[in-house]
Amino acid sequence: MCIISFGGTNMTGIVRARYTLEFKQEAVRLVRGGQSLTSVSRGLGVSAQSIDNWVKADAVGGLKEAKGKPVNADQMEIARLKAELAKMRMERDILKKAAAYFARELR
Repeated sequence: MCIISFGGTNMTGIVRARYTLEFKQEAVRLVRGGQSLTSVSRGLGVSAQSIDNWVKADAVGGLKEAKGKPVNADQMEIARLKAELAKMRMERDILKKAAAYFARELR
């Protein structure tokens, strides 16, 4: 189980996720095991840039634990489902536009 904490906000008010050392190490292991950075990124729901940074930090021994309040499994699942819902809505909107375009073309 990985624990993600949501600590600190930047100037735009976006909350940054913080990942446990074990989670980061697992991502690094997957990349070093031969999986592409993109596939690991999609599978874990983390940006490819973050994983690339973790791989580089691990290479020089600088991979560290995140500080902050841990988030429980339910909160992680809610965050994952919200991201999945946003993706599905975007895909739905694209399909609506495509259907309207092709329907107009048939007339």
